[in-house]
Amino acid sequence: MVKDYKEMSKEELEKELANLKAEYKRYQAMDLSLNMARGKPCHEQLDISMGMMDALNSDADLSCEDGTDCRNYGVLDGIHEAKVLIGAMMENKPENIIIYGNSSLNVMYDTVSRAYTHGIMGNTPWCKLDKVKFLCPVPGYDRHFAITEYFGIEMIPVEMTPDGPDMDVVEKLVSEDESIKGIWCVPKYSNPQGYSYSDETVRRFARLRPAARDFRIFWDNAYGIHHLYDDDQDYLIEILEECKKAGSPDMVYKFSSTSKITFPGSGIAALATSLNNLEEIKAQLTNQTIGHDKVNQLRHVRFFGDIEGMKEHMKKHAAIIRPKFEAVLEILDRDLAPYNIGEWTRPKGGYFISFDAPEGCAKAIVDRAKKVGVTMTGAGATYPYKKDPKNSNIRIAPTYPSLSDLRTAMEIFTVCVKLVYADKLLKEMTENAEA
Repeated sequence: MVKDYKEMSKEELEKELANLKAEYKRYQAMDLSLNMARGKPCHEQLDISMGMMDALNSDADLSCEDGTDCRNYGVLDGIHEAKVLIGAMMENKPENIIIYGNSSLNVMYDTVSRAYTHGIMGNTPWCKLDKVKFLCPVPGYDRHFAITEYFGIEMIPVEMTPDGPDMDVVEKLVSEDESIKGIWCVPKYSNPQGYSYSDETVRRFARLRPAARDFRIFWDNAYGIHHLYDDDQDYLIEILEECKKAGSPDMVYKFSSTSKITFPGSGIAALATSLNNLEEIKAQLTNQTIGHDKVNQLRHVRFFGDIEGMKEHMKKHAAIIRPKFEAVLEILDRDLAPYNIGEWTRPKGGYFISFDAPEGCAKAIVDRAKKVGVTMTGAGATYPYKKDPKNSNIRIAPTYPSLSDLRTAMEIFTVCVKLVYADKLLKEMTENAEA
C-alpha cells in the first residue's frame, strides 16, 4: 500500500530508502548520458524545417515585391514581407516591427545595453545612475537574469502565480521606486511553468504608472504560437494595443523569434514596439549595422508563405513534442503523486515543465541525477543570482531527448526525488529524537 513519506515510521522510511538506493545503483551501472538541461528542439523537429533549404536556390529571384535585391546592402529594419509574416505571428502591425538577425536574446541584450549607455528617450543613461533595478518574476528565465546581472542591475524577485506575476507587488514597487527601470516577462507558456498571463494581468501591466519615465516592460513572447494541442490553447491579450488604450504606448518592448520554429541560430528575430521607440532604436541601429540578413528573411517568407503556413508547421512541432510532455506528466503522476511528493505544472504549450521539490531538496536532486548520467538545468537557475530561497524549483526540459531516453531520465529523476526526500526526513527524525 502506497503511503505518504511523512506518515511512515522510521523503520518504514529506512526500508524505503534502502530500496531506493538499490534502484539508484542499478541506474548507475547503466553508464547513461542523458541531457535535458536546456529547451532545445530535437533532431526530428529540425528535420521538419529542412524544406527551407529548398525555398531559395541559385536560380531563385531574390527580389522583394518592392524591388529590393536581398543580396545587397540596405533595408535597416527588415524587408516588408518578413514584417508582414512576423507581424502576424506577433499580432502586431508591420509598421511597428523591426526584423533583426537570428536571436531575440541578442535583441534583448542590445536593448538593455542601449538604455545603459545612452538612456531611453532623453532620460539619464542607466550607467550614470547610482542604482538601477529590474523586477524578475520567479521562477523565470535564467538568460534574462544573466543579462541584467551582467550590467550590474539589481534584480528584485516577484512571485509568479498561474495568472502571471503578483501584480499587487509589481504595481506597488514600480509606482514607488524610480530606480526600477524594467521587468522581464515571458507572458505566454512562461519559462519554466508554462503559465500564460490572464486578461486582467495584461491589462494591469498596461495600466502601470511607474515612477521612472524610462520604465519599460520587456515582453518576451517566445512561445506565442507554441501550442501543444489544437483544441486546448491559452490566449494572450496583445500588450501593445492595451498600452495604447491605457495611454502608455511607449512602455513595452515586445520580442519574438523563429528560433524554435525553424532553426535555432538561423532563424529571424523581431522587436515590436511603439513608433516613438522605433524611431530611437533605428537611430542607434544605423550606427550598428547596414541591415540584417535579408536572404534569410526572404527564405522564411517563401517557406511559410503566410501565418497559416506557419501555424500548420507548428502543428508538426506539437505532434513531435506533445508525447514527451505527456510522458513526463505520466511518470510524475505515477511515481510521485501517490506519495504526495512535490508539485508540478501542466502546461498547454511552450518548452518546459516546472517542478517544485520539497523545500531544501532541489540541489541534491539535480546532483544525484547528474551522478547517474542525467543532466538537468542547475537548481537555482530559475532565480536571480541562481539563488532559490527555498532550494525547491527544478526546470524540466522534455523536448530534446528521444521519447525512450526521456522516459528513462524521468524515472531516474523520480527515484532521485524520493531518495533525497526520504533521506531528509530520516535526518530530521534523528535530529528530533536527539533534541
